Amino acid sequence: EAARHSSTIRGVVVASSDKAYGIQSKLPYREDSPLSGCHPYDASKSCADLLASTYFHTYGLKVCVTRCGNIYGPGDFNFSRIVPGTIRSIIKNKTLFIRSNGKFTRDYIYVKDIVGGYLLLAQNLEKLGLSGQAFNFSDEAPISVLRLVKVIAKIAGKGKANYKILNQAKCEIPHQYLCAKKARKMLGWSSRYSLEEGLKESILWYRQYLRKEY
Repeated sequence: EAARHSSTIRGVVVASSDKAYGIQSKLPYREDSPLSGCHPYDASKSCADLLASTYFHTYGLKVCVTRCGNIYGPGDFNFSRIVPGTIRSIIKNKTLFIRSNGKFTRDYIYVKDIVGGYLLLAQNLEKLGLSGQAFNFSDEAPISVLRLVKVIAKIAGKGKANYKILNQAKCEIPHQYLCAKKARKMLGWSSRYSLEEGLKESILWYRQYLRKEY
């Protein structure tokens, strides 16, 4: 509402999530996949996306929605998430507890790639007439939790990660990953960081941060 009534705001980029799509029988998610979040968090994303699009269709507000995979990178202090949690457990030589069965698949994308996507979309929102549309941002390389943990351990210079599978995950979708073809075609966007490159930067940052913290 503030954006609608503002005389200075030229457009709005909504940072949403792949969770808005909910459980789908066909993957990867595409922008025309139905929004069908069935758990509270997922449904909140579906609803926010729908409301955002109504402000374009009803009021003409220049708004776009972005849906991203699992974002990781420096500055994420939520150590219950798999990437920072794994990195910290390796640096501190502690056991990593994996909530799921380790087989859940996601696409993971480096924070700098996402920021680049947000800026690119904002810069072209008016010029390309993108209002009312949604864009997926993904590296399009889904990976299982266990495989990700092993990759992190290898990059961190530890031969084997010390983990325990709890298999207690509830209200989580087993498999989620996105198609970013639309963003590549219409925006010229693509992920510049491979998983390995993004993890290397992340591990370096967390080593420095955790050294200062303790």
